[in-house]
Amino acid sequence: MTDIIFPFIGGIGLFLIGMMLLSEGLIAFAGPALRRGLVRFTGTPLKAFTSGALATALVQSSSATTVTLIGFVSAGLVTFAQAIGFVIGASLGNTATGWIVAVLGLKINFGFYTLPLIGLGALLKLLAHGRWRDMGVAMAGFGMIFLGLSTLQAGMRDLSAMVDLAALPMGGLGAHTLIMLIGLIMTIILQSSSAAIATTLTALYTQTINFDQAAALVVGAAIGTTVTGALVAIGATIAAKRTAYANILFNLATGIIAILLLPGFLAVTHFLSQKIEVSPGTISLVLFHTLFISLGAALFLPFANQFARLVERFVPAPADDIAGNLDDSLLQVPEVALEASQRALERIATILFNSYHQALDETPHTVPGKLLQKTQEALDHAYAFISRIPLESDDTLLAQQRIAQLHATDHLIRLRQRLLELNQLALDLNTPQYATALAHHQRLLALAGPLHLLAAPEDRNTNSPDPDTIMADMNNEADALQAQAKQMRQTLLQGSSHHHTAVAEVLKTTDTVRWLDRTGHHIARICHYLHQARRFIQSKSSKSPAVNP
Repeated sequence: MTDIIFPFIGGIGLFLIGMMLLSEGLIAFAGPALRRGLVRFTGTPLKAFTSGALATALVQSSSATTVTLIGFVSAGLVTFAQAIGFVIGASLGNTATGWIVAVLGLKINFGFYTLPLIGLGALLKLLAHGRWRDMGVAMAGFGMIFLGLSTLQAGMRDLSAMVDLAALPMGGLGAHTLIMLIGLIMTIILQSSSAAIATTLTALYTQTINFDQAAALVVGAAIGTTVTGALVAIGATIAAKRTAYANILFNLATGIIAILLLPGFLAVTHFLSQKIEVSPGTISLVLFHTLFISLGAALFLPFANQFARLVERFVPAPADDIAGNLDDSLLQVPEVALEASQRALERIATILFNSYHQALDETPHTVPGKLLQKTQEALDHAYAFISRIPLESDDTLLAQQRIAQLHATDHLIRLRQRLLELNQLALDLNTPQYATALAHHQRLLALAGPLHLLAAPEDRNTNSPDPDTIMADMNNEADALQAQAKQMRQTLLQGSSHHHTAVAEVLKTTDTVRWLDRTGHHIARICHYLHQARRFIQSKSSKSPAVNP
């Protein structure tokens, strides 16, 4: 029994480890180029579909590409409607693993010939530097996939002698549904549709099951692959939940269509197999898998926008969720995580600036306490998130970007405290002596408008002034405010020596002047650091100017 069970379980384990290593290595090796390509080619549902299919086929993991996609949606790099096309494409790209297994893994004993790849990959991982270490991981993973298939194939032959899986029910919708559920459960247990499909292909190749049963198992695996995403989405961001729902609905609908129309699909598969002169077997099974996923894509893709709106109604975004896009899953991709935190900080800054601008126009000057509480929670979340973003020791550009964001967060926390003091101290800023200082504040807030400095390049109005010019103007306003506040304090303190009875009033006035000076300073520094961080994001050079505190 151990001679049968151990190779069977070990083969599945080697295949799963190989898939994980190959996916992780390729994603790390491709690096920013892959992510830039995904963002660039998700402009329309069709482009997103193509991008999702090719990316998943390349990295051999729909889960990995979907997690990356969730990061893009959370970071605001792509819209959810664009993500729908990507999700559908990822389902089609996931069939690439089946083609590799059917064409190469089962026809040739690649497990023996790829053994040197495992050794060479391990050496690269240990001795190489930079991206070649990641390539070593991918090479080792590629070799382990085929070693696992060879081991699984041997175990499956022995298992077929003991367990007659062909005795499972055949024919009819009920039998197909039962076998589909078995495939779904098998995928949930293995936590990988690729492993479940590889196991099914191996069973078909060793004639442990027949073609109809294998087809129903593949449909179950296609539906079961969504369970992992659903589990990950529990307690995750809105983007993650919506993407998981879209993935579940698409695969579930496609699987149901495939089961209901299974006899027709099998007939089409048999016809196409004859045309390309392929005998019914593993290649025909992968062709069947590709066919029913393609039909689902053809039915859903033209209605991607409507599908997106349907999912958004199922999973509405909370109105007061300020930093809800900062999910721990984004930490796997530092560039995307920093983009997400950048947009969260820009959103928090815009909220605080707008609330302060509104408070200046009202009497008394107050900022809603609930808003200040929400921004405090968002800032705490953002600070913790940014601090946990993992960076390579030699990645200077991303390190500088994170430092700039941490400085911006610090000044946002201080600005939020100043606005709390505005409520608590009941400052009266309507007297003429504060008019010049308030004018500087109004101009600073106008310059920091969301359509100008605090907007990502793709969101910025084409007629907006250059951000560097805006930043220079803000620095001039902040310097002028500081000089004016210093002059006011000197004048007030000198005048108080001649009027001892007014000392208390003078001290209150100087405190207000100092409050105005520091508040304006925080506004300018927030914009300075957010501007610096945005420049680091856009920079293509390997070295950028240091950030001054």
